[in-house]
Formats: sequence, C-alpha cells, structure tokens
Amino acid sequence: MKKSGVRISRSDSAFAAIVYLLAAISIIIIIYPLYFIIIASVSEPSAVSNGKVWLFPHGFTTDGYKALLQYSAIWLGYRNTIFYAAAGTAWALAVNIPAAYALSRKDLPFRMPLNFYYLFVMFFSGGLIPTYLVVKDLGLFDTWLVMIVPFSVSIYNVIVARTFFSTSIPADLLDAAQIDGCGNLRFFFSIVLPLSKAIISVLALWTAVGIWNSYFNALIYLQDKAKMPMQIILRNILITNQMTSAMGTGEAAQVALRQANLIRYAAIIASTAPIMCFYPFVQKHFNQGVMIGAVKG
Repeated sequence: MKKSGVRISRSDSAFAAIVYLLAAISIIIIIYPLYFIIIASVSEPSAVSNGKVWLFPHGFTTDGYKALLQYSAIWLGYRNTIFYAAAGTAWALAVNIPAAYALSRKDLPFRMPLNFYYLFVMFFSGGLIPTYLVVKDLGLFDTWLVMIVPFSVSIYNVIVARTFFSTSIPADLLDAAQIDGCGNLRFFFSIVLPLSKAIISVLALWTAVGIWNSYFNALIYLQDKAKMPMQIILRNILITNQMTSAMGTGEAAQVALRQANLIRYAAIIASTAPIMCFYPFVQKHFNQGVMIGAVKG
C-alpha cells in the first residue's frame, strides 16, 4: 500500500485502523451522554425511565423548557453568571499571566523558592474554615467581589503558562529588546502578550468554564438571592420541584414528578449550552495551546 509515494506496510495499516476505531469509540462515548441529555429533555419522562429513549426522542415535548422559563429567577442567575464569568476571567488572567511570566524569567530573584512555594500551595491549603474567616475579615462576604477576587489565582494555570513562556519566548528576544532600550514592562505588554494569544485563550476558556460551573463558593459565601449565580438558582428549582413531587399524593404527585424530571434535563441543557457556544470562538487557539510542551522543530 502506498500513500504519497511512501509504501505503508500491512502492520502499519492495521495499527492505523485500530487507532481510528478506538478514536471513533472514544468520540461516541464522550458525545453520546450529551446527546442523550438533549433527546431526554424533549422526551416523556416515563419513556426515559423505561429505557425507550436511545437514539431519538420518544413522545416529543418541550414542557420542561416551558416550565423552566417560567421561573423569573433564572434570568437573574444568567445575568449574574455572565458577569462573574466575564469579570472573573479578566481578573484571573490579569493575575495569573504576569505571575507565570515572572516565574519563567531566569533572572528572577529567589526563583526556585518562589516556584517551590507555588507548588506547595497547589497541594496544601488552609482549608474551608480559615478561608471563610479571611473572606469575612476582608469584608468580601456576601458581595459581588467574593465571586471574583479571592479565588482568582490558579496554581495549575500559572504552571501551564510558565511552561509556555519558558519554551515559547526565546531569551534572545529579550536580550535584543533590551539592547534597543526596551524595558521589562514594555517587553511584556508589547512583545510577550501578543505572542501568547494561544495560552491566554486556553486559560480564558478554562477559567470561564470553571466559573460558569461553580456553585460551591456561592453556596458558602453568598446569602443575597439577587447575587446568586445560575447554578445555585437551578439547584434551588430542582430541589423545590423534587420536594413538591415528594409531598404530593395521587395524580397531583405524578404531575409534579413528571415536571421535576422534565426540568432536570432542561436545566442541564440551560446550564451547559452557553459555554458550549463560546468554545468555537477559541477553538483555534485552544488547539495550539494544548501542544504546550510538545517537541518543536
């Protein structure tokens, strides 16, 4: 067998076929749960629980989405989550990217102890109670800033960005810039950042997804319902519907249980669809960013 003038042996062809087969199976395993949630959200709950929903909706209905949209609080949750994701991502990049670049510089004083400190706090932390006390003493409890500022530093993101700067920004480039009279700040903003669009996009995606899906910090540090993110509001809606179905009797209980099951799948789609729509805009940079640490020719 020949491909582009190069003869490919049967063993190589068999290996390639196995790789493609395993890749196809992996894609199906990853995609099918999401596809099942979509078709289950527009199917009758009884059909879903009886195992009748596999590839296509059974008993098509949009009652789950209609019932979910009747809650006015969900729009407030969307607004808050979008604000937290946008502001939190911008602040996290403003904190993590400069720290990563500083740690990548070989002329940084106490570079090794600082790198060790970052690695140490990545695995060990003070715990929930000390963190709660610090947040409260700083006056951030039950404020908008508590969802943005205190937890903006991600050691993993700092290490990934530091690796990118160490392998992708040549030291000769800094030397040449300094010879031309370029200072550290100008070099960082005028040269390093424009060359780092790939890693910035990757970290922005990771941070935005993390903030979008986060609910624990809001559950601990927020009390005002007007500040709650979408995940908490959806959680409250699901709990309310489940309690209503559990407390009811007869036909009313069955109707409430049906609505609770419909809302459950609709809530999953409502919480994941916006961030999935955001991904295609950074896909090109994400594909470049995941190659950090690869062999460069």
